[in-house]
Amino acid sequence: MPNRELIAALKNADAVRFGEFELSHGGTSDYYVDKYLFETDPDCLQLIAEAFAERVGDTKLAGVALGAVPLVAVTSVETGNPYVVVRKKTKEYGTAKRVEGRFDEGEEVVVLEDIATTGKSALDAVEALREMGAVVDRVLVVVDREEGARELLADHDVELEALVSATDLLADRDADAA
Repeated sequence: MPNRELIAALKNADAVRFGEFELSHGGTSDYYVDKYLFETDPDCLQLIAEAFAERVGDTKLAGVALGAVPLVAVTSVETGNPYVVVRKKTKEYGTAKRVEGRFDEGEEVVVLEDIATTGKSALDAVEALREMGAVVDRVLVVVDREEGARELLADHDVELEALVSATDLLADRDADAA
């Protein structure tokens, strides 16, 4: 069942755009979901936090830097669950950490991410957490672009769960573009 309220909020925040866009993985798309517009919109953040909170239980949270940090923070406040932040690469100064925050070896962690396209950044975060002893078998995303992330993560025994799929987000695209 599509999350119509969240879809409407994403569109109201102007986070769904149409045109020709280059994506971070090098491909192109005729639509773009601007995570910075929805991640800086209080209404979107509230809806995302509530939706993620319904799915995470009392599990430790992890957010992929930089994009998922606002998402994991608001979800932590909504649930009371602590969180960690997974950097894209190990910090080269100070404590030289890849994962910021605390968790215990063997602890279950769910990764929160903004948008899944190929799934590579989410998988990198999962692998970094696993290398440090966390148990990670779920990634929750706001938008699944349905371009291979689910399959890549499944190949590594990780389930992808999306609040919104590209199919649902673009279902009434022609009406939106008019």
